[in-house]
Amino acid sequence: MGYMLLYESMFASVICARDRWLKPGGLMLPAYATLYMAPITNSEKYTESIDFWRNVYGIDMSAMLPLAKQTSFEDPCIEMITGENVLSWPVVVKHIDCSKVTIGELETVHSEFCVSSMMMASLHGFALWFDVSFGPRIITTEATDALFESSSMENNIVGDDDAETTLGRLRVSRKRTSAEECVILSTAPEDPPTHWAQTILYVYDPIMVTQDQLIYGSITLSQSRENPRFLNIHLEYTSGDRHCVKESVMR
Repeated sequence: MGYMLLYESMFASVICARDRWLKPGGLMLPAYATLYMAPITNSEKYTESIDFWRNVYGIDMSAMLPLAKQTSFEDPCIEMITGENVLSWPVVVKHIDCSKVTIGELETVHSEFCVSSMMMASLHGFALWFDVSFGPRIITTEATDALFESSSMENNIVGDDDAETTLGRLRVSRKRTSAEECVILSTAPEDPPTHWAQTILYVYDPIMVTQDQLIYGSITLSQSRENPRFLNIHLEYTSGDRHCVKESVMR
């Protein structure tokens, strides 16, 4: 598992080994993996990286702002945020059954999203993180099983009343520590820090959003042809009257 789950395409090596040597009924550890995404606010990061140039020890160096934005935010950032930075319920970008997934299925991952902001704040970017389970499925209730099994799962919104209730059950399931339950490794902002941290796609110009304002768009993660360990990221997002496109490469 690489940063953002798919970085460095390490899944391909494991899938190859699985297809060549795993016996029928053999175990895959982890058994399941789920990649999530949510919009975030992070004024402190923006202040340190961008607003600093507006007044450098009394000197107006705002001419540096375009270069500062490109330098700081062109590539994905691997860093820690907290649950307080997250603006909405997360969406599922990709759910992976490690015993069945194919190499081709992970070469390009596409997901559309539509979420509503839970607060008034500046939209500074989008965070991606993942969970993996060692053992049975993470989701055990009938409602959430149906959610994951449906072909539209990758485009579902986790944000309305029904989905919020479902997510609540999901969180309860994740936190169980009984020996009979599966072990969950989570890299979510609200969980203890891990080596993977979170992957942040910062936007160049923040968007001010109000409570319940919609944020929608799509994200595509594709394996680079030049270097299969790299990920090409295409992000489109709209909120209010602002529509933006961001292209970046995770090297």
